[in-house]
Amino acid sequence: MNLHAIAHDIKVAQDLRMSCSPITTSLPAFDQLAAYEVARLIHEQRLAEGAQPVGRKIGFTNRNIWPEYGVYEPIWAHIYDRTVTRVLGHHGACNLGPFAEPRIEPEIILHFRSAPPVTHDLHAILACIDWIAHGFEIVQSHFPDWQFKVADTIADASLHGTLLIGEPVEAARLGDDLLGRLASFTINLSCGDEVRARGCGANVLDNPLAAVAHLIAKLASQSSSPPIGAGELITTGTLTAALPIRAGERWSTSLEGIGLPAISIDFTA
Repeated sequence: MNLHAIAHDIKVAQDLRMSCSPITTSLPAFDQLAAYEVARLIHEQRLAEGAQPVGRKIGFTNRNIWPEYGVYEPIWAHIYDRTVTRVLGHHGACNLGPFAEPRIEPEIILHFRSAPPVTHDLHAILACIDWIAHGFEIVQSHFPDWQFKVADTIADASLHGTLLIGEPVEAARLGDDLLGRLASFTINLSCGDEVRARGCGANVLDNPLAAVAHLIAKLASQSSSPPIGAGELITTGTLTAALPIRAGERWSTSLEGIGLPAISIDFTA
């Protein structure tokens, strides 16, 4: 199994918006260990090209979508300065041209002022966070019709396309029992005037901070993966179903139960 050749082929597909067959179709033995090594090789090439890592994305934290994709556990990938955009004034625009079969995911985004410890204590993790935001991750699949196995998705940047971050709010300003609010708040995802999906914080491994705890443990088990550091962004996974998007559409959210601003995005070709 030539992991360097696999990394080359996946990176070409990413860079040129090409489709390719799932790796596991021709290499059934291609597993998660090999997939994270392929992702590491592509990450090193991104760094050599000048990309700056700014955090991580966690994928497949919403158990409700596991049967749809045949993926039954969370995955992760690096995100970069060139794949992250701050949305000013709660409304922005996004060009879908660079992405393959894009879908939209409303998410909770956390910013760490200090490195979190290796722990499942959500209060200890929360104490390391200075601000929280709501935003959209645009995910994509270079495997046609979103047909893949978990190892394929890991190799393909855990399906990361871009991250659109809404207005950040200091964690201290979000009120008492923030841990509970992160689990209990609700969200509507709309295209135009039509609500297309509903969700809640508990959809993300019961709490977005629990998704971070999972990532912390996963990174600790991977000798080649650096732990979460001070200044990193972590986007914690979709709160609703991931839905296909097209140029010409405006997608927006409304949230209840947590003091995070909604966001709307116009998608262009």
